[in-house]
Amino acid sequence: MITGFAAVYIFILAAFVGYEVISRVPVILHTPLMSGSNFVHGIVVVGAMVVLGGAETTPQRIVGFFAVLLGAANAVGGYAVTERMLDMFKSSGDQKKNAAAAQTKGGGDA
Repeated sequence: MITGFAAVYIFILAAFVGYEVISRVPVILHTPLMSGSNFVHGIVVVGAMVVLGGAETTPQRIVGFFAVLLGAANAVGGYAVTERMLDMFKSSGDQKKNAAAAQTKGGGDA
């Protein structure tokens, strides 16, 4: 297992590379990139659950619990943002149809 200075070095390097890569993504690619990152967040949640399952001490369990919690929140938030971004690309005709369908399903109590 990596410990000490090497772990900090890898973390800082990954943060720098991640920032540089994301800052250079064109606006048109943000939605596909977000969908791909949601997939990665799902893998992170599974990995955090595996690590939490192998935790032996209380501090390890606490860190594992927060890893699962934050990873799940990140994945759910990513899907919510992706849905909102995709809604912005729908034409106004689609939005009127969806509003009319919602009103019909609700019994038209408007």
